[in-house]
Amino acid sequence: MTRIRRGYIARRRRTKIRLFASSFRGAHSRLIRTIIQQKIRALVSAHRDRDRQKRNFRRLWVTRINAVIRGNIVSCSYSKLINNLYKKQLLLNRKILAQMAILNKNCLYMISSDIIK
Repeated sequence: MTRIRRGYIARRRRTKIRLFASSFRGAHSRLIRTIIQQKIRALVSAHRDRDRQKRNFRRLWVTRINAVIRGNIVSCSYSKLINNLYKKQLLLNRKILAQMAILNKNCLYMISSDIIK
C-alpha cells in the first residue's frame, strides 16, 4: 500500500491547543493529552474563582468600613450603619463606602453621625 499524507486539520487543532498552554511548565505545555486536561482544569478554576473574587472583595469592603466606623467618636457597628442607610434610603454601596473609609474618613464620620441621630 502506498503511504498517504495526512491533512492539516488535526495539526491545526493541536497548535491551537498548544497556544493556550504555552505558559504551562513541562509536559503540561508539550503533550497533547496533558495539555487538554490542564486546559479543562484551568478553565474550571477560572470560572470558580470569578465568584470567589467577588466574595473576597465584599469581605474586604465590609472589614474596612467596620474598622473605620468603630474608631469613630459615635462608635457604632457595621450592621447598624448599613441598617440605618437602608432606613434613610441612602443608596451607597459597600465599595463606595470602603473607598470613603480609606480616602476621606471625615466624610464617612459625618454620614454615620447624621444617620445614627
